[in-house]
Amino acid sequence: MSTVRSLRVTRRRFLKQTGLSLAAASAPSLTGPFISKALADTKTLSIVQWSHFVPEYDKWFDQFAKDWGTKNNISVTVDHIPVGNVAARAAAEASGQSGHDIFGWNGAGGAHLYRKFLVDVTSLVEATEKKYGKVSTIGRQIGYNQDNQTWSAFPDFYINFPAMYRKSMWDEIGMKPDTWDDVRIGGAKLKAKGHPVGISLGHSNDPNTTWRGLLWSFGGALQDAEGKNVVLNSKETVEAVKFVTALYKEAMTSEVLSWDDSSNNRYLVSGIGSMIVNPISAYRTFQKANKKGADDTFVMAPPKGPVRQIMGGASEFYGIWKFAKNQEGAIEFLKYYADHWPEAFKASEGYNNPCFANLVPKPMPILSNDPTSTPSDKLAALQDSEQWSASPGYPGPSWPAVDEVYNNFIICDMMSKAATGQLSAEDSVKWAHQQSEAIFTKWHGKT
Repeated sequence: MSTVRSLRVTRRRFLKQTGLSLAAASAPSLTGPFISKALADTKTLSIVQWSHFVPEYDKWFDQFAKDWGTKNNISVTVDHIPVGNVAARAAAEASGQSGHDIFGWNGAGGAHLYRKFLVDVTSLVEATEKKYGKVSTIGRQIGYNQDNQTWSAFPDFYINFPAMYRKSMWDEIGMKPDTWDDVRIGGAKLKAKGHPVGISLGHSNDPNTTWRGLLWSFGGALQDAEGKNVVLNSKETVEAVKFVTALYKEAMTSEVLSWDDSSNNRYLVSGIGSMIVNPISAYRTFQKANKKGADDTFVMAPPKGPVRQIMGGASEFYGIWKFAKNQEGAIEFLKYYADHWPEAFKASEGYNNPCFANLVPKPMPILSNDPTSTPSDKLAALQDSEQWSASPGYPGPSWPAVDEVYNNFIICDMMSKAATGQLSAEDSVKWAHQQSEAIFTKWHGKT
C-alpha cells in the first residue's frame, strides 16, 4: 500500500505542465559526514519502485532497506506499485511536489523528463565510478545530461531483452531464430502447428524496447547521433515496419495487440508460445511452474537484423526529488546500496544487469553457471548483453523528447497501425515522424 495519497494528475497532463516554473530546492552536499545532525534528526526515508517481476528481489530489497534503517535509526518504508503505474505516479508526485524521498523508475520517462524536479547526483555517481568503474554506455544514457555534464539520476541497472524459444518446437522445423527473417519464416511454420511467436504490439515497456531494437537492427532510428533531428522517415524504417506487418500476419495472433508486460511471460508458460523477446523473468517464472518446459526453453542474444544485432534495454534508475524531506538520507542509502549491489544481482536471479564496469566481474555468478538451468550455461549469453543493448535514444543521447516519444508509445503505434492495416507502412512512418517532430520542436530550447 502506498504511503502517498492519490493525486488526480495524469501523465499526459503532467507533460503539458512541465514548462511551469517550480521552486527548486537546493541539493544537499555530498561531501559531508556520513550521518550529519540533520540526517540523525530525520527519522524517516520513503522509497517507491515497481513490483519486480522476480518477487524474491522485492523481498530482499525490502529487508535490505529495513536493515539499513535500523543501523541508522531511520524508519524506512518501501512501496511497490505495478510497473504500468510508475509514469503516472511520478507525474503525480512531481506535480503535487509531495511524495517519496527516492523514486525508482522503470523504463524511460524519468531522469531527463523530470530533470528540473530532481536533485543533482553527479557527486554520487562520480564517487561510485571511482569505487566500481566507469558507467557503461547504456548506464550513461539513463541519467546523464550531456549539455552540462551532470547526472539527474543514479543508474541502478538495466534490463536486457534476449530471445527465448522452445528448442523442441524449432528443432521440429529444422530452424533456429538466429535472424529476424528466421523468426518470420519459422514463426509462420510454427503458427500453423499451433505455436505462434508472441511479441506485444500493445502499450507497455516490452514492445517499446523490442520494436526499437528491431527498428535499429534494420538501420532505422528515431533521432540522429547528436539528438538534434528526427530521422524516423527513412527507407530503413519503412522496411522495418513492412517486416513487422508481415511478422504479425504470418507468425503471430491478434491477442498481442492488447498484451501488457506480463502477457508474454504467461504465454511462454502456457506451452503455446514458440518464441518471445523478454527479460529472463519469463524463464524464471517458467522454471517455477514447469521445470520440464523451462529446460526446453533456450535463451539467446536477440535475432540479427539486416544491418546489426541490437535490442532495446529498459533503464532502471533512482531519482531524489528536490522536495524530498530526507535528501541526505536518500544519498547515504544509495551509497550503501551500491556497496552491496552484487547481493542485489543475486537476489534478482541475474535479472538486474550492472551499469558500473566492476560491480559484477565476469564470469558472472548465476549467469555463467546456473545450477537451476539445464544446461547450466544456458544464460551465459546474457553476460555480454551490454554489447547488444541500447537505451531509447540510440544512436543519440536520451533526453526529454526521447522520453516523451517513449511514454506516448509512438514507435509501438507506428508498428501496430501498419500491422493491422490502419495505415500503409509508408503512411504509418510519416505519421510517427510528424508526431515525434512535434515533440522534438517543443523541447528544443527548453532543456
